[in-house]
Amino acid sequence: MGIDLSNFDMGPGWNQSTPGSKLPPKARHANAGQAGSMGVKAKKQKQAPARKNDGVVRVGRETKGRKGAGVTIIAGIPTHPEGLKQIAKELKQKCGTGGTVKNGVIEIQGDQRDLLVKELTERGYTVKRAGG
Repeated sequence: MGIDLSNFDMGPGWNQSTPGSKLPPKARHANAGQAGSMGVKAKKQKQAPARKNDGVVRVGRETKGRKGAGVTIIAGIPTHPEGLKQIAKELKQKCGTGGTVKNGVIEIQGDQRDLLVKELTERGYTVKRAGG
């Protein structure tokens, strides 16, 4: 016996609708503005900060999901994936540690922020030290 999924609306924004609502998200917000006399307010949507392609390389430290072992994260280097691997290789040699490239972010083992900020600045990047 199968499950009948014909009643479900799988159009754009299907995952943003609240349970029991038949209106798509945009229509709900438009109707909420009409109900202003009843004291119903539409919630403001939070916008994620635009960090991609801003020309700034961010160097930070991260321990989350690594059982307390810290790695230095380098994000925002504008290059293609093969160039990113080459830069990662050179930075790992400079630090004398291991590391990897995951999802366009270079991870270097240990807290190497000071050395990496200096090295990336010498290479001509605009560098910011992210985090604490």
